[in-house]
Amino acid sequence: MFDYKYLTFAKVVGMRYTDDMSGKPIHAALGLLIAISVIVAATAQKSSDPIAVKAIAEVEQATHEHGRDANKLAAADRVVSGDAVIYTLEVRNTAATTVPPPTVTYPVPDHMVYTADSAVGPATQITYSVDGGRSFNVPENLTIAEPGGELRPATAADYTHIRWQLKNALKSNSVAFVRFRARVK
Repeated sequence: MFDYKYLTFAKVVGMRYTDDMSGKPIHAALGLLIAISVIVAATAQKSSDPIAVKAIAEVEQATHEHGRDANKLAAADRVVSGDAVIYTLEVRNTAATTVPPPTVTYPVPDHMVYTADSAVGPATQITYSVDGGRSFNVPENLTIAEPGGELRPATAADYTHIRWQLKNALKSNSVAFVRFRARVK
């Protein structure tokens, strides 16, 4: 006869169940200790950064409501080449205290091309990267090295990352929103 409670625990910690589980409580306790350590370490790592960023991808859809034409945002579940997608980043302070002005960096998705001058955010300084997020600058200072070594001014299609530096502290449990547009390649 075996104890179902032990069987369930064995599944959780990845142990194999056998009919003869005598002498295994030490292994079970060790497995539990390891599992708890991993959970505590993961929780500690998550809580070290009080800023949580959630990205929402949407597309504009033309609607006709109450006798008027209007545009409405809908989830970007299905997009095809050429579609414009609006990315809204929800920047949330999850800490119990106010945090200094945060910096949010977001990559332009691989299958997308950034739309020029579309990044916005109230009270933010916006900079861009053309080197995979290693360095950032304003558009007029960004350059791309051509195969022959010559430099040319970067275009919006060259941007790999966008960075918003908020100018104001973010109060506890408050949210700031930043946004940009990109087109499906």
